[in-house]
Amino acid sequence: MVFEPIGVIRSAFTQATGTPIQPCRAAGSAGRVELLAPYVAGLQDLDGFDRIWLLYHFDRAAAARLQVIPYRDVVEHGIFATRVPARPNALGMSCVRLVQIAGAVLHLDEVDILDGTPLLDIKPYVPEYDNYPIRRCGWIDRVPDVPVVADARFEKRRTCCGGHSVGGQQTGAVR
Repeated sequence: MVFEPIGVIRSAFTQATGTPIQPCRAAGSAGRVELLAPYVAGLQDLDGFDRIWLLYHFDRAAAARLQVIPYRDVVEHGIFATRVPARPNALGMSCVRLVQIAGAVLHLDEVDILDGTPLLDIKPYVPEYDNYPIRRCGWIDRVPDVPVVADARFEKRRTCCGGHSVGGQQTGAVR
């Protein structure tokens, strides 16, 4: 499989630490999508939607782990029972508020995504399809619902000038 970005996501967040962990916790966090020219025609009629799903590549996430301690808890869970970015295929999704479209730029609110993140796809949020009533929500039912922001635990560790560590989880990658 090969995915090519269709654009780039812009936000005020340059590192995981301090970034809201979900769009519902990111009110007032403006951002934008800068769509590549070949994909602009695909925006036709998108301006009629209040929310859109952004699917993107967690390009700065630490190496995948199968057990993690997510931001909202203090105990370990399987990666597939969390929304942690250190995933086997490093795919992210966020349901953000679409403010307006100006040419190739989508102006957004409630953005919980790092600046410069490669965008893979856009889909409209449709309540009839995307909003299911539930009876249970796993371990999340047992933890306090308090606002939490990300820290560096799932961010790639970068190196500079002689290999000194400058943040996050060491992966051997140089950024």
